[in-house]
Amino acid sequence: MISAPQHNRQVAAIFRSIAERLAVQRANPYRIRAYRKAADTIEALEEDIADVASRQALEDLDGIGRDLADKIEEFLKTGTIQAYEALRTPLPEAVKAWTQLPGLSESLVAYLHTRLGITTLSDLERLVRSHLLRTVPGFSGSEERLLEAIALQQPQPSIKRGEEAP
Repeated sequence: MISAPQHNRQVAAIFRSIAERLAVQRANPYRIRAYRKAADTIEALEEDIADVASRQALEDLDGIGRDLADKIEEFLKTGTIQAYEALRTPLPEAVKAWTQLPGLSESLVAYLHTRLGITTLSDLERLVRSHLLRTVPGFSGSEERLLEAIALQQPQPSIKRGEEAP
C-alpha cells in the first residue's frame, strides 16, 4: 500500500511533468499554470489525496477543477494518467533530427510536430514556403537557409539511364 504522502507526491510530480512538457510544446500558459498550481496544492495537503477523492471533495481544493479532479481519480484507479503518458511519447527520430536544421530548437520542433501536425520534411518545407513559420515564436533562423537545409535532407530523385539531367 502506498503511504498518504506518497500518493500526493506522485500526483504532484506527474502534474509538474505535464506542465513542463506543455511548456515545451508552447501550450496555453493558463493550462500550464493550472497544472503547476494543482501540484503545489496537492504537495501541501496533509491528508492523502485518495481520502479527499473518496469524499468527492477534490474540486474543493484550491486550483483543482473537474478536469484535474478526473485526472487524479484516474491516477488513483490506474496508477497513471493517460494524458501524461501521451505527452511522454518521444518525438519520432526523423522529427527529432530536425533540431539540427538552422533556426529549429527542440522546443520548436516539438511544437511543430505536436501542435501543428508537421510530421514530414515535406510538411515542414510547405510550412516554411508559406512564410507561416516566421510567425511562430521561437523561430530564429532564415527561411532561405532552412529551405536549403531541408533540400539537402530530402532524397533526390534518381536519374534513369538514358535520361539527361536538365
